[in-house]
Amino acid sequence: MTRLSMAVRSLVTVLAALLAVTAASATARATTEPKAPADFVALRSVDPTIIQEIRYFTPHNFVGERIDGYQQRLCILTRPAAEALHQAQQRLLGQGYTLKVYDCYRPQRSVDHFVRWAKDLEDQAMKAEFYPNVDKTRLFEDGYIAEKSGHSRGSTMDLTIVKLPALPTRPYVPGEPLVPCFAPQGERFPDNSVDMGTGYDCFDTLSHTLDPRIQGQQRANRLLLKDTLEGLGFVNLAEEWWHFTYKPELYPDTYFDFPVSTKSLIQSH
Repeated sequence: MTRLSMAVRSLVTVLAALLAVTAASATARATTEPKAPADFVALRSVDPTIIQEIRYFTPHNFVGERIDGYQQRLCILTRPAAEALHQAQQRLLGQGYTLKVYDCYRPQRSVDHFVRWAKDLEDQAMKAEFYPNVDKTRLFEDGYIAEKSGHSRGSTMDLTIVKLPALPTRPYVPGEPLVPCFAPQGERFPDNSVDMGTGYDCFDTLSHTLDPRIQGQQRANRLLLKDTLEGLGFVNLAEEWWHFTYKPELYPDTYFDFPVSTKSLIQSH
């Protein structure tokens, strides 16, 4: 065997070994995704009547694409939060309404996706709908984006109220003309929610729950959601009419990163 052929053979052997290690690493990562603790549940297992419109599983959000970590259209919460939400649903059903969740548990990798997007000042594809009056350079300073989210602790959710019978919400078509999230209800993206004065995830001070410019039926709708949930142990984030945390939190200091997937909950059942 010539020196050249021996060198080639050695090189092939090294490359094959490297490929094997890479494949093994990829397999290991695929099989070692973090799992949820046993006290996390799928909301539908506690209350299947609550509508789930998980926006970050879709491209209809301020980033404009499905967010990392959302593998299924699924609401996951700690069991106490889910059970309290079930109680709220029972109260609202008696008044002719249903709850609809936009987001529940959110993995840390999803928050990291938000942070990367916020730092990319060139990407403003969804500005016209979600933050028309906010300069993207101010998203961190103004508190719209942060490197940690209470959602990652499992007891926080974004939600609204829908009048029964619930009409379907048409799907968002990527690239369609965008309308400001604070436009009149008949002009902004259609949502089967009652009129809350702004759409979900509207980066604007009009989204502050008790903003004095929100009056009449819009204010009454916000207060119906707020009063119903606060009567059951939820705390509203004053800057976002849709954002509530169930207290006391099971994991007040832990930010989880398991994917939004039923597979994350297999060990819990």
